[in-house]
Amino acid sequence: MSDDASNQGSTWPMPKFRFEVDFGTQLTGIAFQEVSGMEKDVQVIEYRNSTSAPLSTIKMPGIAKYSNVTMKRGVFTNDNAFWQWMDEIKMNTIARRTVLVKLLDEAGNVTMQWQLNNAWPTKITGADLKSDGNEVAVDTLEIAHEQMIVIGGG
Repeated sequence: MSDDASNQGSTWPMPKFRFEVDFGTQLTGIAFQEVSGMEKDVQVIEYRNSTSAPLSTIKMPGIAKYSNVTMKRGVFTNDNAFWQWMDEIKMNTIARRTVLVKLLDEAGNVTMQWQLNNAWPTKITGADLKSDGNEVAVDTLEIAHEQMIVIGGG
């Protein structure tokens, strides 16, 4: 095995603890505690022609479905941008955005990126407050989206 530093990027998997999220406009480079639910599921369509030789169906790809993405981050003084985004949702009017989840290397360069198209908030959960707690206040944001494109860093 070579000790060549230029080859390490392809030899070792990327750690998942350094990442940031961009929501477009003024909401760029936001640090989150956790991002989960970046999933794509393709429905299976089964079909069998009456004259097919094999006595089984064939399976074809159908409609793709994307899970809602859940993001958790600490509560900061005078920072209610996500609550304002949620308030922009009115009947038949949704403030959709392109959301970028960026996995970073130790130098802060993007190594992998998940682009969530036509994203909008579906749920915000405020921090649970306890007088005897010793934790940081954390808000949870859940967003729906219509497409996820995975892009390698560059």
